[in-house]
Amino acid sequence: MSVSTPEKEVKPVAPEDVILPPSEIYSDEPPLESELHLRQMILLIQSLEGLWRDRHDFYAAGNLSIYYNANQLKSQDFRGPDFFVVLGTERKPRNSWVVWAEEGKYPNVIIEILSASTANTDRQLKKRLYQDTFRTPEYFWFYPQTQEFQGFCLVTGQYQTLEANEQGYLWSQQLGLYLGIKSQRLRFFDASGNLIPTPEEVALQEAQRADSEAQRANSEAQRADSEAQRADSEAQRAERLAAKLRELNIDPEEI
Repeated sequence: MSVSTPEKEVKPVAPEDVILPPSEIYSDEPPLESELHLRQMILLIQSLEGLWRDRHDFYAAGNLSIYYNANQLKSQDFRGPDFFVVLGTERKPRNSWVVWAEEGKYPNVIIEILSASTANTDRQLKKRLYQDTFRTPEYFWFYPQTQEFQGFCLVTGQYQTLEANEQGYLWSQQLGLYLGIKSQRLRFFDASGNLIPTPEEVALQEAQRADSEAQRANSEAQRADSEAQRADSEAQRAERLAAKLRELNIDPEEI
């Protein structure tokens, strides 16, 4: 006679027993290639944040790790673009961009600053990654030493080369801005081709405008003072002439 083995009771998993992948992970990026890379990255971030200072629905960063595979946190499954923008997210400081903690969002725009040691990786490996895994709508790269500048947009799953306008600028549909080279730096421009300044450049422009206004006001004051001196001189000359006429028994009022 066989004896049945009683089934084990399956206990429900309590919420505290569920182990989720970490979301607070610090960036693990190597130092930037050069001071030129640092300045270019800061220039892009400051320009965009200055332009969108009243917006709170985006995140812009540079040289910050993007973690996109919870199973391989510290292996090859993270990348740190030189500059990237995520739209439709909260604007707040982060230690890194953790895709599974950000509603699965990947960057809308990525820009890589090329160097001799990274150019091949940026043109090939990263381009495939951003196209096939990130599905980032727009990817640009800029090589400061050679001024090489290219951009791509995702069309039916494949990156297509963007065509430049007459100024050599490339349009970013995601940002609603042009990217182009000015003074050997990659900059943002509005739809009319006007340069998007950094807050520092805006402050400098305001200071220069204020100085120009002060100089103009000073010139006006000097001109007014000169006019007053000339009028006073004319009045004195007229008075001397009148006095001379009176000496000759001629009434100046009758002339």
